[in-house]
Amino acid sequence: MSGRRGSGRITDDEINELISKLQSLLPESSRRRGTTSRSPASKLLKEMCSYIKSLHREVDDLSERLSELMATMDSNTPQADIIRSLLR
Repeated sequence: MSGRRGSGRITDDEINELISKLQSLLPESSRRRGTTSRSPASKLLKEMCSYIKSLHREVDDLSERLSELMATMDSNTPQADIIRSLLR
């Protein structure tokens, strides 16, 4: 990152900027629930980890559902080709 001190340490301003960027990636409902720019970084990181875990679960669920759908349809159809491309 530009703007770092010669010692290689990250500045408070850089930390605040990174926290703001992370916060902007959380869904609106999480931001409304109390994660504000004044919240401790540890709380934001915990929320971000929970959000990433929920996204992983959602991806796993969708992949499983697509696999189940593939098992029930003719594999030579254009729809099957689309689903196969999504599973890659």
